[in-house]
Amino acid sequence: MFSKSKINDPGSKADGTSSNAPEATGALATPPRASEFKASAPKAKPPASILSADLHVTGNMKTTGDIQVEGTVEGDIRAHLLTIGETATIKGEVIADDVVVNGRIVGRVRGLKVRLTSTARVEGDIIHKTIAIESGAHFEGSVQRQDDPLNTKGSGKVPTGAPAPKSE
Repeated sequence: MFSKSKINDPGSKADGTSSNAPEATGALATPPRASEFKASAPKAKPPASILSADLHVTGNMKTTGDIQVEGTVEGDIRAHLLTIGETATIKGEVIADDVVVNGRIVGRVRGLKVRLTSTARVEGDIIHKTIAIESGAHFEGSVQRQDDPLNTKGSGKVPTGAPAPKSE
């Protein structure tokens, strides 16, 4: 253990010696707090998973992270940030906080923020909180704004009317 010199310490004696009592030096008066040794930097966000252009995936994908698709996916995708590359084709439902479409989607798109770039090709409905469609994007389907577009519960419900009157 390291300690400082006690020669100039106010508790030292005239001959340069000092008592070894912890009260005189204050060396052990306050133990270090555990919080002083913890790292204060936040955890680094992992990079996006990239599906290359020569990759063909059949099946659903779900992550809390980011995905960049350059290949073909036949199935639903759920992610935090989903980027569809210019060479990509998605056949299925896309659900993400942020969706950036540069390629082709055949299916429903649900996102808090949806952006169709000039190279986007979408065949399906878009349910969004905010949307941006650049000039040149091709889109066939309906657009619907919702405060919570990621909530898929109740999306397939058909409204029911009043019960039919009983016949006697």
